[in-house]
Amino acid sequence: MRIDLKNERKDLYAPPTADFVEVDVPSVTYLAIDGHGDPNTSSTYADAVGALYTAGYGVRAAFKERTGDDFVVGPLEALWTSSDPETFVRQEKSAWDWTLLIALPDAVSSVDANAGITHAAQRKSELPVGEVEPRVIAEGRSLQIMHVGSYDDEGPTLARLHHEVMPALGVTWNGPHHEIYLSDPRRVAPEKLRTVLRQPVIDAVAPE
Repeated sequence: MRIDLKNERKDLYAPPTADFVEVDVPSVTYLAIDGHGDPNTSSTYADAVGALYTAGYGVRAAFKERTGDDFVVGPLEALWTSSDPETFVRQEKSAWDWTLLIALPDAVSSVDANAGITHAAQRKSELPVGEVEPRVIAEGRSLQIMHVGSYDDEGPTLARLHHEVMPALGVTWNGPHHEIYLSDPRRVAPEKLRTVLRQPVIDAVAPE
């Protein structure tokens, strides 16, 4: 058996492009690594991506050895935070904190994850694989859309989310901005990149 989360959970990985839709995101175990700064210029970011994928393939090997089954190492995902949410609209990337993620299928155990990370860290000592850890994240009620185009062109879509969609629904932020990168920017033209933009939300408290 080969598990592919993108195919099994199209509600999470294939939202429409026309408008934001609401989705209930369950608790998911991810491989995660944290950092800060502009992803376009920071060597720390590039090293973190390499470490995360090295760990991901290590976990897949451990899972396959234990069960005989296989899974597709998922697309790169990221949580983005800032003290000022408008830095995302303005694309002030040097002010961003990030957590890079790869989602793991439910069938992957903590034993698989820890063994895979340990082996990968020994194999690629030049990368910060040891900083990768399994992390459970429960986003719950969220709004998401499929953005087609350059990462730098996300600003108007996020501005619409923040200033029109969320106020109209009476909701506010309930977690970091989440992006899922379905395209490989090394092989896909910027105008054709497909990225899921997700924002966990909660009912806003009405002023007294």
